[in-house]
Amino acid sequence: MKFKEFGFEAEILEGLDAMRFEEATPVQQSTIPIIMNGKDLIACAQTGTGKTAAYLLPVLNALVKQKEENTTTLVLVPTRELAIQIDQQLQGFSYFIPVTSIAVYGGNDAGLWEQQKKALINGANVIVATPGRLIQHLTMDYFKFSKLKYLILDEADRMMDMGFYDDIMQIVKTMPEKRQTLLFSATMPAKIRTLSKKLLSYPEEINIAMSKPAEGILQAAYLVYNNQKIPLIISLLKDKELNSIVIFSSRKVKVKEIYKSLREAGFPVEAIHSDLDQAERESVMLNFRNRKTQILVATDIIARGIDVDGIDLVINYDVPGDAEDYVHRVGRTARAKSTGVALTFINEEDMEKFGIIEKLIDTTVFKSPLPLGFEPGPEYKPDSPRSKRRFSKPGVGSKGGFKSKGNRNYNKKF
Repeated sequence: MKFKEFGFEAEILEGLDAMRFEEATPVQQSTIPIIMNGKDLIACAQTGTGKTAAYLLPVLNALVKQKEENTTTLVLVPTRELAIQIDQQLQGFSYFIPVTSIAVYGGNDAGLWEQQKKALINGANVIVATPGRLIQHLTMDYFKFSKLKYLILDEADRMMDMGFYDDIMQIVKTMPEKRQTLLFSATMPAKIRTLSKKLLSYPEEINIAMSKPAEGILQAAYLVYNNQKIPLIISLLKDKELNSIVIFSSRKVKVKEIYKSLREAGFPVEAIHSDLDQAERESVMLNFRNRKTQILVATDIIARGIDVDGIDLVINYDVPGDAEDYVHRVGRTARAKSTGVALTFINEEDMEKFGIIEKLIDTTVFKSPLPLGFEPGPEYKPDSPRSKRRFSKPGVGSKGGFKSKGNRNYNKKF
């Protein structure tokens, strides 16, 4: 289905044409008509399915038709990275229309606070905000949501996981009861059902999310000991013509260690984690988007928020905590029908966890032999309790690999 078939205003279509948006994704095809009809909505859709455009476009279309000058739309999100990303996408869609927006998120920059305050007082049409920072502004009592017509919660499950339930309910109390509420979530646990019952009125429900990586992602894993991980990264990346690579680790101390090792090895690398202030994070992300930096090492802080086209490779330095986090991490590559490679390093402690992920995504991920020069890693036994297993830990530099028929498509790349 093409975007011009939705009946958007000419200005919206101009913006879509400028951004080369032609074909709507399944989530857009399913949700846009519902939103344009004024219905409340619960949509279960994972990152990378086009859900941001699914809710922004019909809301922007309504703003064009109604010629609104007040703050009519609030998008609540879990992280500052996602707030910035959505605001940037909104600016692209609204290039040909007189719609104002502001991303409201935390940080120690006084200038940032004043910029947000001014936009809130003046009544920016669309506010994209993290709950905590928005409440800080609300307590100052210099703006109201009395004219609000659209409340959108994006990545609602993530906001629940981060403990934002009370903040969300506090914010909602400041809004008119008569409004259109849209809730987007990658998963639909009981707590999201509870939240939806409190916020939505007779909602339509769309479920497009699947706990599976996109078809264009070529997945593989390496069985390694911890002391083999960084040498393996260096071996995999050396002399490879890859434009854009993301390496994820669950702990910022490991992010710093990986960054330092790759830097010393001469790779164009930067790191992003919670110790950086907002200006530093934005600078790192700008360099990565502009390809000034080839490799980005990151904690899960950006697993859902990063939106960069053309990422060739994602490496999971460690196995993420659950299947959804795995899908979000590897989903940074192969976006918008492109292809990419996702590699996961599995040590003896993470086998049980990765086995659970394989069952949940209904996929047996190919276990690649280690490159020449590496001794074999541990044997893959995901059903054995990790706490009872002990292994010797060979390093690098001995006989390589173990026999495997391999994955031909994967082996062409690595």
